Amino acid sequence: MNKPLDCIVIGAGPAGLTAAIYLARFHLRLQLIDGGESRAALIPRTHNHAGYPGGIPGRELLQRMQAQAQEFGVDVASAHVKKLERRDDLFFVHSDGRTWTSRSVLLATGVVNHRPDIAPETHDVALERGLLRYCPICDGYEVTDRKVGVIGTDTHGFNEAMFLRMYTPRVTLIAPSGAHALSQAQRDQLTEVGVELVAGPCRPLRIEGEQIIVPTPAGDSRFDSVYPALGSVIRSELALMLGAEASEEGCLVVDAHQRTSLPGLYAAGDVTKGLDQISHAMGEAGVAATTIRNDLAEETPLLRATRD
Repeated sequence: MNKPLDCIVIGAGPAGLTAAIYLARFHLRLQLIDGGESRAALIPRTHNHAGYPGGIPGRELLQRMQAQAQEFGVDVASAHVKKLERRDDLFFVHSDGRTWTSRSVLLATGVVNHRPDIAPETHDVALERGLLRYCPICDGYEVTDRKVGVIGTDTHGFNEAMFLRMYTPRVTLIAPSGAHALSQAQRDQLTEVGVELVAGPCRPLRIEGEQIIVPTPAGDSRFDSVYPALGSVIRSELALMLGAEASEEGCLVVDAHQRTSLPGLYAAGDVTKGLDQISHAMGEAGVAATTIRNDLAEETPLLRATRD
């Protein structure tokens, strides 16, 4: 068996790439595994990531970060991890036809947004043109005084509609299926601030000219941008199969140093509970990578000697 790595980073979004840069500069032996599904790649242009006047496309940001990691010798493997095992204080990371062994693992696997009813090709075009948006914290500024639709209901839909209301007075909350599941207090608040309520179901969204259309039983509603508030799937299944502690939604529970409930297993970015933002993910990754180095040093004080 080859000598185990010091750390395997699963996920090559902003969190995983940041951690890989730190770990490589600590002279640790690591492997970065990229499943090619970073949510950051879907961002047409981020304007609130500091250091890039005029904004930067998500794919370009990832390319720059990967190039920087490779400057320090980080090897990036394109693979989908299928299984994570832990035996005798070592982790075994399995993809199709390949297995890596490591003393520690950092999960930076992120989340996947639930999409509205929309054709895949239409979805991609709408996203690129800013007609469809998933993060009001990221790009609510761009819809200032525009006509905005929010597809959702219950607490999640309510909160997103109220948040977007600070950017524009023209917000409509559309139930994805049937009547709205809102409390009377929520309805009263939405009415008070001028948010219109429309019952579903939403039929497939389409693009017409410069607007995106949301068909409902009440007719076609036209918007400058639509935000799906439909929740997401947390990519924490690799940790859950080992019994790691998670929230009800599936977010991994970590301590102040990004340690999960399992020794040697760490997590950073959107897979943990917190603010789903690039800057936050990168900050968590820096903490996680430094913690991994320090925890490994407790076991092997002269870490660099393990490389020789």
